[in-house]
Amino acid sequence: MSSATPTRTPTATTRLARRLPLAGVLRLGRPSDIWFKPALSVVASVAPPNLLLLSLGRLDLAVYTMAGSLCALYAHNRPYAARARALAWVVLGMLSGLALSLLTASLTRNAVVLVTVGALMAAAQKALCDATRIGPPGNVVLTFISSASLFVPQTLGQIPAHMGLAAAAAAWAWLVGMAPGLLRPHGPERRATAQALNAAAAYAATRGTGDGHARARAAAAAAVQAAWQALLSTGARSEPRRALERLLVRAEVALAAPADTDPGRLRAWARDLCGSGPIPHAGRTGAATEELLGVDAELTAGHRPWWRRLGPLAPIALRTALGCALAGYASLALGVGRPYWALVTAASLYQVNLTLTWRRGVQRVVGNLIGVLAFAAVAPLAHANGLALVLCCVALNFGAEALIGRNYWLGTICVTPMALLITEFTGAHPTGELITERALDTVVGALVGFVAAVAVTNRRAGDRIEHALAAVDRCRERAARLLAEERPATAALESARRDLAAALVELRATAEAASGEWWQRALPQERVVLTERTAHRTLAATVRRQGPHTPADTGSTADTGSTADTGSTTEDVRP
Repeated sequence: MSSATPTRTPTATTRLARRLPLAGVLRLGRPSDIWFKPALSVVASVAPPNLLLLSLGRLDLAVYTMAGSLCALYAHNRPYAARARALAWVVLGMLSGLALSLLTASLTRNAVVLVTVGALMAAAQKALCDATRIGPPGNVVLTFISSASLFVPQTLGQIPAHMGLAAAAAAWAWLVGMAPGLLRPHGPERRATAQALNAAAAYAATRGTGDGHARARAAAAAAVQAAWQALLSTGARSEPRRALERLLVRAEVALAAPADTDPGRLRAWARDLCGSGPIPHAGRTGAATEELLGVDAELTAGHRPWWRRLGPLAPIALRTALGCALAGYASLALGVGRPYWALVTAASLYQVNLTLTWRRGVQRVVGNLIGVLAFAAVAPLAHANGLALVLCCVALNFGAEALIGRNYWLGTICVTPMALLITEFTGAHPTGELITERALDTVVGALVGFVAAVAVTNRRAGDRIEHALAAVDRCRERAARLLAEERPATAALESARRDLAAALVELRATAEAASGEWWQRALPQERVVLTERTAHRTLAATVRRQGPHTPADTGSTADTGSTADTGSTTEDVRP
């Protein structure tokens, strides 16, 4: 008999425990570069309708105008042409959810039925928002409006007028969202390009071999890809947009030759873009020609429809439906009069994997519990008169958007009292009762929602990695074939490079999402690293092949090595 201590295989429970940390969950980050835009937009969208209703003595109708006004929170990172379409879809989604809620509320007062309908709508909103990538704030605002409306007393005859109020407020919100385009029509594209340049500069500062270079490279590739998506969504290629395209090519060149790139120049261009001056001139290299061959071809090429992304989202949608329904039922069983609070809490938890869902749950509970204390402090002032109530809601709207970018829990400190004050539009309620029920619903919704996330495993996460790996291999092989040609077509090489860059970004996002799941087979981490390494080499070779770069631009054109090399390098590319 051997006396050696047997090696213990970690159980699913211990693996799950290791993936659910508390350290850093509440750590504050840097605010978004454009935090003030949604904050000011929601103020401009919410205040006029509510003040008008206050002057008419019908502040009880503000619950309907708020539905339309909150559409102003969306699409601030999109170019204005794309923003117009995105906001229109948000308005349509908001009004559709509201109409279904009001219709259901007018037909039944059975709380179990209402919770069930709310849970199904929450799952549909989650899946659609994730598939169309319409966020932030994603599905949570839509779910809050539709779920709360289920529990507002309603008759069939009242629905047209109430929907009219919501539609009018939504139209105003659309105008508020589009108004900044009159002053700075290329602002979103400039910001996206500046972010790409800064990310490329951060990677160039590592010289391609320093500490954290693999993570910096992945972040830079994602930022460049996001900037291209912003530019390619704008339609007509104006001269300012062509200038931004040339700067983006410089960021791509930095990814290909980090050791020969001056990070300071990239950061200087990024600073100029964030200002109000003219777009900086990047000069012209072989890779940044006047026409930027391949961009026009990509604009006319077909793109994958958003509904093709619904399939992989099925586990997340199931988690949302089950978690929201059980949270609402549990709230009803405890005798809480507003079970939609528990439903919305559960809906707000679900992220791309279980680890991030856990983090969001902790943040939600902490923020809401502090938020109910904030409500206790604000309530006496808000109850003074209608004007004070409206102004408090507006101020909390601004505070929520100003703080939520630092950390989710910080923003919910303002969101929670704002949501409680919205219930006061129809009449004052005992403060102690609201605080108790909201705190109870928060804890119940978070606990039940997370249990549902654990129960519904996302076994498709591993399959998605396999699909993403295969997509990268296909794109890399296509680019390698073109590189092997003596005179590859410039447009074809450009298209292959873009496809490979997009596939790499998708692979990294898929791998990170899958790594936070549990109860699944071992992930092919080594294969992911190997695929990323060879694909990035091929990507660098395509950039260099497009033309020579002078030392003033990027430095020398060092040999990229064989694009078929499968890892004979000491480069550490662990994610």
